[in-house]
Amino acid sequence: MTNHRSALVASGVLVAVLLAATAHARIDGHTNHVTFSGPVALPGIGLGTGTYIFERTDADPRLVRVFNRDRSRVYFTGFTHAVARPAGLHRDRIITFAEGRPGVPSRVAAWYPVGTSTGYQFLYTSK
Repeated sequence: MTNHRSALVASGVLVAVLLAATAHARIDGHTNHVTFSGPVALPGIGLGTGTYIFERTDADPRLVRVFNRDRSRVYFTGFTHAVARPAGLHRDRIITFAEGRPGVPSRVAAWYPVGTSTGYQFLYTSK
């Protein structure tokens, strides 16, 4: 009975450690707070001035979500293309923009999570 109880306790500890490691890995290096000083666009949505959370999901590394600051609203969930960080892009620059027209919010071209060499290019449909 003691061996059975010890095995159950050990299994419970192992499960708790694995869950903690998974939760930490999901946030560490795959989530960034981004503040925009003016309106910007993502595929199908415009974002106003403010701070947003960009997050890569665990379900598929190409799937990116964008939330408001307190995570009470999801503004964007969509697939992206993995892209290499451009050679000249500073490590602290995590957002790039596509060329746009005057008077139209700039399109977010790609997000490069802090500390990574791979980014996520947003997919826009042609109109």
